[in-house]
Parts: sequence; C-alpha cells; structure tokens
Amino acid sequence: MKASRKALLLGLMMAAGAVAAPTMASAGVVVDIDVAPPPVRVEPVPSPRVGYVWAPGFWEWRGHEHVWVPGRWVGERRGYHWVPDRWDQRGPHWHHERGHWER
Repeated sequence: MKASRKALLLGLMMAAGAVAAPTMASAGVVVDIDVAPPPVRVEPVPSPRVGYVWAPGFWEWRGHEHVWVPGRWVGERRGYHWVPDRWDQRGPHWHHERGHWER
C-alpha cells in the first residue's frame, strides 16, 4: 500500500510539473532604456515559404548598445498572426516589445 501511495504522489507531482512548465517558460524580460534605437534597417523580404512567416529584423538592447538582429523565418501558427518586435517611447524611456503571436 505504501509503495502505491508513493507512486501516486510521484505521478501527481510530475503531472503538476508538466502543467506548470509552460507557464514558467513563457516568462519574459522587460527592457526600458533611455537610449533611442537607431532607425530600422531596410531588409529585403525573401520569397514566401510554405509553413513559415517572415519576422523582420529589429534592434536589440545588449547591455550598453543596440545590436541589429536580422530577420528570420518562424514556423506558422494557424489562426494567429505575427506581431514584429518594436520599440515604443514611454515618456523619456524606450520600451522593447518582443515579437509574438496574436489571435
């Protein structure tokens, strides 16, 4: 009996961990800085690829400077559209909004 209770408890703990893991993995980093990003670079958009969406390049803040991250293909999610990375001015600060999927 004791062994079956331990096995049941272990199974429940593993199931709870599997449910909590995606929640923890979705944590993000908020970046608010006082330095405006440079103008967006013009990148040629490649020809469409079946099953993928083009995510344009963006300026990323890395410690003490903006670094250009080139555009990339991301796997398509049916029923969603890609919202590109962007910088918004909020008072004297600049806020980076990561690219993400929206319904």
